[in-house]
Amino acid sequence: MFTATAESFLKQAREIQEEELRRFVSRVAAVLQGPELGPEAADCLQRLHLTVAATKYPRKLDGKFVELLQTLLCSPKCPEQIQLLCAAILREMSPCNDLILSCDEIQDAKLLSLVSSVLLAQKGEVSAVGQRIVKVLERRVPESQSARYLLPILSNVISLSPESLTEEQTSVISKKMADWLRYASTQQGVAQPSGGFFSNPRTRQPGPVTEIDGAIATDFFTVLSVGQYYTEDQWLNMQAFSMLRNWLLCYGAKGLKAPNSDNKSGTDRSVMAMVSATSTPGRLLPPKDRLREKAFEYCQRLIEQSNRRPLKKDDGDLQKACLIEAVTIMDVICKQDSSYVYRAVSFLKILHGRISGDATYARALLPIAQLFVNHGKMAAVDSDAIYKHLLTDIPAQLFHNPSLAFEFVQFCKDNTQLFTETSSIFRQSFPNLFKFLAWNSPPLISEFVDLLPFLLDAGTAVEIFHLLLDLPCLTAALDIQLRSAALPTSERAACDPAVKPTTCLEAFRHPKYKSMFQYLLRTKSTPEDAPERLIPLRQLLGSLASSPRVMQCAETVPVLLELFFRVVAEFADGTLINQLVVLLLQRSDQLYEIPAFKDDVYRVLSSQLVMLCRLRPALIVELSTEILEFSGAVSNIQNKEVIFTHMVWAIGEYMSVSYDKRCTVEQISRFFETLEAMLFEITQLRPLASTPSYAPRAISVLMATLTKLAARSQDLIPRVSMFLSKMRTFVQSPAVTSVYSKEDLEEILIRATELMNLLKMPSVAQFVFTPPVDVASTRFQREVNDSLPFALRIVTRLLEPAPGFVPG
Repeated sequence: MFTATAESFLKQAREIQEEELRRFVSRVAAVLQGPELGPEAADCLQRLHLTVAATKYPRKLDGKFVELLQTLLCSPKCPEQIQLLCAAILREMSPCNDLILSCDEIQDAKLLSLVSSVLLAQKGEVSAVGQRIVKVLERRVPESQSARYLLPILSNVISLSPESLTEEQTSVISKKMADWLRYASTQQGVAQPSGGFFSNPRTRQPGPVTEIDGAIATDFFTVLSVGQYYTEDQWLNMQAFSMLRNWLLCYGAKGLKAPNSDNKSGTDRSVMAMVSATSTPGRLLPPKDRLREKAFEYCQRLIEQSNRRPLKKDDGDLQKACLIEAVTIMDVICKQDSSYVYRAVSFLKILHGRISGDATYARALLPIAQLFVNHGKMAAVDSDAIYKHLLTDIPAQLFHNPSLAFEFVQFCKDNTQLFTETSSIFRQSFPNLFKFLAWNSPPLISEFVDLLPFLLDAGTAVEIFHLLLDLPCLTAALDIQLRSAALPTSERAACDPAVKPTTCLEAFRHPKYKSMFQYLLRTKSTPEDAPERLIPLRQLLGSLASSPRVMQCAETVPVLLELFFRVVAEFADGTLINQLVVLLLQRSDQLYEIPAFKDDVYRVLSSQLVMLCRLRPALIVELSTEILEFSGAVSNIQNKEVIFTHMVWAIGEYMSVSYDKRCTVEQISRFFETLEAMLFEITQLRPLASTPSYAPRAISVLMATLTKLAARSQDLIPRVSMFLSKMRTFVQSPAVTSVYSKEDLEEILIRATELMNLLKMPSVAQFVFTPPVDVASTRFQREVNDSLPFALRIVTRLLEPAPGFVPG
């Protein structure tokens, strides 16, 4: 059966049928019941483990075979490799009704670890496992066994069910963890003898552990201490640190006194906390307080060790990871006990000054900033320099680091309250944050969906609107910035202003384009600057429009634009709505040249234009100049038909005294004449070869809007009626039938006929198209509008009797 190569075995394991699996299990059972559990047994169990682990659905194994696995797992004579494989298979089978394992009587730490891992996979045994692990750890574990096999299980227990441990038990473990962290041996471990013929019983005495730079350690052991071999207490030290943060979060704050509720000032409490922080170190503390103290000292030691130059690159990565963890744990400790705040803040101020200029430590700046966000006010320190460096330099220089980008945006999400303060450095730096999105748009889109609402208010809405529309352009500019930075110094000199740049790289250094790039790549908000300056830059960066990264970024813009308008609608006043409508019409001409991007943006802008008009119908009158200019351009039908159509619909819907008392007959006539000229322009008959094709929807909406305006100013009814009557000639013209489909022409003619018939009853037309003020927003009128095509057909049937009908 299992004869495939290693590359295809996984696929074969997924495709194995139940009957074939049953036969293989029988073979494995025979091997396991043989006289010797050697390589063949291990190989069979490895294959079986892969088979049960390769599918998403659980595999079923015979109950007797499951019982055999449990027997082997608990057998003291069973080889360790076989025990490990049995435990792995049983974990994959969980939850399983055939399991009868129990950890109550197990004394051996390694076996207890394996059995407990299976029981935890059962989910219902978490509390029992936790109780047993703590009971074993409470007593002194024999030297032949190691407690280090149990700490990973304990870590899983507190992750799954922190409440499974009692207060007394957590105190016991806290005391042990404090000792493991602070009092591990500073001598290296001894290599375990192989037992071979040449093994030397006179092994050389181990030397002291060293620092990460090779110097002999003169302080206590930490996870950054280096040795060729490690002792058991050193392993416990490292494991204790790995679970320390989770332990403190689960149990560190329990039993603490409530915050002081008297009338003392914040300054008095700060002084008391400072005195507490500098009190006698030899005082006897409760276990959890003592753990915090040892943990804080451990973190200080790690931060000091991070200043050493590692001999190996991997040690450097570990050094940075430990630094981040140490600062994060310090923050947890300060939240639980404010007496540590002053020590932490002063210590991390020095650390920040040391690492802020090193880009490789950028991720460590986030937990440092978080600690200052949480405790800076209490410590009465000025944190602006830390925030400014974080929000200004890091996004500008390291936007291309994907893990940093995610963590940075996550930091912003965790501190959204800081973006609501008007004078905040956080609020002013939002243009810089969009660099992360521009460069890492697919993985960060969901994060920005959560963050964007907190960046938006009346003061930032306009600038963020431009930022969103220019996001693909920003991606292209960041690409150029990176490529320019990679050039040799000799090639970075400024270009001759008199010579037109031929490439984007040359333009990046050209005086004509320099200010445009600087504006697009700005690090802080500049609401007073006009984005029109970017028009030449968008054209220049057109060569990068097909870049995969730019295309990916462009796909995220419609999603964020819809969210933008949804949020803005909640707080926008009339002035802001008017401003956004004007910008929407203007920016529809100023988009990065990606056809699919433009179509998607036009779709969103058109729907949001209607929403803005619905929020503020008066804008049709107030912005009549800008709207007439947009609606009177034939090019807008050709290039932006969807926006044009929605704009014309909004004119017909809201250009009414029902919505704005300032709507006069003269204003209605101005709109009518402009739209009449547009409809005439796109429906006039031309020679066959020069007849352009316009969207039938635009023609229908223009006809409907002209009819609505005429119903509100009935002097215009003859003009629109005459125009509508000519539509039959238009749709029957050979020049027109050659560029429009038969179905489209039929729809245009039907709509023209229906509208013309409705105008034959001016009072009905006026009621349908111009409701009284008191019913303009009622459900009745909304239903009339929703069913308007049906209403038009009814009127048509009334005015056009069926064939053969002779009036009496």
